Amino acid sequence: MKTTAEILRETKNAFQTKQLDKKKKNTARACIASRLESEADSILDANLEDVEASRSRYGTVMIDRLKLSRERIRAMANGVREVAELPDPEGRVLSRAERPNGLVIEKTSVPFGVIAIIYESRPNVTSDAAALALKSGNAVILRGGKEAYRSNKAIVRAIRMGLSDAGLPEELVGFIEDTDRKSADELMEAAGFVDLLIPRGGAGLIRRCVEHAKVPCIETGTGICHIFVDETADIPSALRIIENAKASRPSVCNAAETLLVHRAIANDFLPELRQRLVFDRIRDGLPPVELRLDPEAAAIISGTPAKDGDFDTEFLDYVLAVAVVGGVKDAIAHIAAHSTGHSEAILTENGENAALFTERVDSAAVYVNASTRFTDGGEFGLGCEMGISTQKLHARGPMGLAELNTYKYIVRGNGQIR
Repeated sequence: MKTTAEILRETKNAFQTKQLDKKKKNTARACIASRLESEADSILDANLEDVEASRSRYGTVMIDRLKLSRERIRAMANGVREVAELPDPEGRVLSRAERPNGLVIEKTSVPFGVIAIIYESRPNVTSDAAALALKSGNAVILRGGKEAYRSNKAIVRAIRMGLSDAGLPEELVGFIEDTDRKSADELMEAAGFVDLLIPRGGAGLIRRCVEHAKVPCIETGTGICHIFVDETADIPSALRIIENAKASRPSVCNAAETLLVHRAIANDFLPELRQRLVFDRIRDGLPPVELRLDPEAAAIISGTPAKDGDFDTEFLDYVLAVAVVGGVKDAIAHIAAHSTGHSEAILTENGENAALFTERVDSAAVYVNASTRFTDGGEFGLGCEMGISTQKLHARGPMGLAELNTYKYIVRGNGQIR
């Protein structure tokens, strides 16, 4: 097993010596997609081992994050192909100015260099990250969690076979085999080797990277996402949106975790909500949603009384914190106090309230009458994503190809001096 230091050197060297024109990039993507499909059996075998080893430690929802299927592998391959079809950001002139002295100044998009990503649970991140990094002209170092080690290793093996098929060095995609905490710390401290670090996982991982990294780091992922049901909301549409946002895949960061309901409709709306998320789902053989209710909501319907911290928790499960608020301004204030800056939604037929909500809510994605589940690179037309940035510097929201480039100024003259 190679050490983290050896992998850092190999990947940095591969980036510095790379010769990736647009044609080679897209050839590599096609080869990688084909290899993911042709190696599906070995990937699924490895994933089955990971899933079986994790059953005693994780619940059903977290196992779903980890589990692969032929359909999911096919989606991974298609994601790689979609990235290949997107415009190449590398070398794009972002702006051009000609100065009075004749200097021509071009702000030009360029790769960061070596991007490291530390992530947990979801093996599809492995192919997404590799595809985006390579298309944007970067090399990438992947460090997944121990729960998905076998799956990630098999996926990286297929990716490297694809690179080799395209005549490119396999070392453009580095894979950290050591899943001890020490290897993550080494990536955080790899100044001179890692140009950008992206943590993608739980709040603990992201906080540790942000607090301890010695390399540039982007804060991503943690999603305490809110939905506010205004008094003018279309109720059937609102119930459908809420169920989708909470229950379609509760283990992901764009799932709704908190529901705020306008006091004027709470007496009528909350019983319908409980019917839809609890009793109807039990009838249909689906997992019911546990409703964690603030005192005002608990006075209207039965459920679990909300505990201290429930409105500051990313449940990643069939659990929804519910509060009654006085109106759109109260909803905005609640979100400001409890949000992680990921995704928030208002369900309303009032244009003024929608405008106030979108103006005042300071999150990466703000929705009007739609599910928060759309905060995703694929849904935003980015092919796939490197992560969801919840910070404001450089990148915000789903990170696609453009966010994996920085820029430099290329200045052309004909002898000017100052």
